[in-house]
Amino acid sequence: MEHLTEKQNKNILIWLITLAILIMVMVVFGGYVRLTRSGLSLVEWHPISGVIPPMSDNAWKIEFSKYKATPEFKIINASMDMEGFKDIFYLEYIHRMIARLVGFIVALPVFYWWWKKIIPWRKSGIYALISLLFLFQAILGWYMVSSGLVDHPEVDHLRLTFHLLTALLLLSISVWTALEHLYWFPSAKRPIIEKKAFKSKAFIWSAILMSVLAFQIMYGGFMAGLKAGHVSSSYPLIYGKWIPNGMLSQIEPWWSNLFNAPLTVHFTHRWFAIVVLSVSFWLYWSTRKNAHSYKLHEGILWMFFLTGIQITLGVITIWYHVPVFWASVHQATALFLFVVTVFINYQVLHEPVNN
Repeated sequence: MEHLTEKQNKNILIWLITLAILIMVMVVFGGYVRLTRSGLSLVEWHPISGVIPPMSDNAWKIEFSKYKATPEFKIINASMDMEGFKDIFYLEYIHRMIARLVGFIVALPVFYWWWKKIIPWRKSGIYALISLLFLFQAILGWYMVSSGLVDHPEVDHLRLTFHLLTALLLLSISVWTALEHLYWFPSAKRPIIEKKAFKSKAFIWSAILMSVLAFQIMYGGFMAGLKAGHVSSSYPLIYGKWIPNGMLSQIEPWWSNLFNAPLTVHFTHRWFAIVVLSVSFWLYWSTRKNAHSYKLHEGILWMFFLTGIQITLGVITIWYHVPVFWASVHQATALFLFVVTVFINYQVLHEPVNN
């Protein structure tokens, strides 16, 4: 961050925090659009001309006729009228408009900072990566939506999950880079991360925590795409059993059940939450007596606390048959958990190693 003034550094920091917030808003609102079955209402992707919604009765009729040709209308919404179509159309339209707005918020400041040489070219790799990932997300979003316009009235759950994981990657890069701007300035050089930091107990467990949380969120994506939350509304038992029958025999080959069978995905996501909670607790337990920073201990406590809340929200979502509000809160909390985990990993690698 050499050459940056305090004001320039603050502007970049605010930009990165804004991006992180907008990514979270996009993910949660995208989930809301999916829960309300609005995501397949726009059957075409026009990045430029798509800015203007239908402005006349004839234009609305044309859009509605396109939607009527989709599997979702034929199989699920055959009785929908024009007013109902407008409701779901505007939700997806707003979703895409937010995405366009975020694109401008990403591209314009980065271009300005390059043009003014505020960010030297040799230091610009991370900002170029953020910009390219946002573009990739837009393309991936349409690739996901297009999967629900051909044969089935659902988007492909694997594409949906890939879209979600790419958003997590963007979020982690934005938060990590924001932390660098927050803690490094006014130093012109990055602090050297000691090699032994990667061998410390704190880093090993914080990396495991990041991995198990990413795995759990990935299965949350499978849950959403397969609508597996509706498999069972009871907790802790499923169909009156701790381990329901046939979890690995619904689809051939057997391992395909782990990714494609709603019952198996539901069971895995339900109980892997306990793994995340256990790793959070063990990270706290293994670091509590060591001379780690107060910020790290605070981050771990927040992680443990939020994980407990998240499990409770998951149970509520199941009990009440996946209501839109609680499902959205559940998704938002997962993102907060992920941000806290990024913070924990950052703190572990940037503090003196004592274990």
